[in-house]
Amino acid sequence: MRVSVVIPNWNGEQELPACLDALLAQSLTPEEIIVVDNGSTDGSKELLYGQYPQVTVIPLPFNTGFASGVNVGLRYSSSAGYDYTALLNNDAVADKNWLKSLVDIMYSNPRAGIVTSKMINDTGEYLDSTGELYTVWGLPYPRGRREANTGKYDGQKEVFGASGGASLYRHKMLAEIGFFDEDFFAYYEDVDISFRAQLAGWKVLHEPNAKVHHHIGATSGRVRGFTTYHTMKNLPWLAIKNVPKGLLHKVLPRLFLAYSLFLGRALARGQSWTALKGSGRMWWLLPKKLVQRYKIQKNRKVSPRYINSILTHDLPPDARGLRRLRSSWWTLRRKKV
Repeated sequence: MRVSVVIPNWNGEQELPACLDALLAQSLTPEEIIVVDNGSTDGSKELLYGQYPQVTVIPLPFNTGFASGVNVGLRYSSSAGYDYTALLNNDAVADKNWLKSLVDIMYSNPRAGIVTSKMINDTGEYLDSTGELYTVWGLPYPRGRREANTGKYDGQKEVFGASGGASLYRHKMLAEIGFFDEDFFAYYEDVDISFRAQLAGWKVLHEPNAKVHHHIGATSGRVRGFTTYHTMKNLPWLAIKNVPKGLLHKVLPRLFLAYSLFLGRALARGQSWTALKGSGRMWWLLPKKLVQRYKIQKNRKVSPRYINSILTHDLPPDARGLRRLRSSWWTLRRKKV
């Protein structure tokens, strides 16, 4: 049983030492730690070559995004014959038993394709993610985000998806379903691969003993409009590729409403060009996503009924605008009756 860890890095000179030091102190030492450097222009590469000679560095000439960057590391690990590879954000610090906890669960559950961690904010006060959920509104969200770290989600259980920021992936599964979709660049690419895993009959598990402390948004927050652009681009693709035909009537109308609201908010915030550019890119690559959908659905091994059973039949907790809209709709309906 061979295990590697892949860390995508872009200008993470300040965050990398804590991340790497924690990995080197793990109770289960990874056979190889691989940093894929996405064209950093700070001192990241100098730091890695100078202070961490035991780490494998794969330098890329420019920032290819999270999805493409981790794929470089995953392909490297696959060709090297690793059984499992963990992904870890460069701004995450893993507890001592993080990797062992993930590997133990993966090893004891042959149908587990992905095992995800308990991600906590820097201080340990709040949760970042305890697995990813996907709603009938076509909206994914991290389970427990911004909730107090009270142990509410500390039971080991199956979840819909895994955060790419701190999860373990089985190479046998990746050989079957493929790697991350590089068109996503960043945002929702981890839910996309989790959805594809579920459709292929693999399970995604949450292991609460695998803990990491995450500096939320330390990388993406450096680029203005980054979240808006990739949300407008990626959100429809997630549904178009993966939602089975029998559930499209549930998801697509709700997603269209949510997407329209997101676009309106972006315009109101003065991010019209960013939002429209993301939406334009979504439409431009839609034919490619439809071809991918055909292949994914053709190889689907589970029923729409099963997928429906693992969806969240409500809005994300922070979707306040949509909740108000839904409440107004039901009020009008009751008045008409």
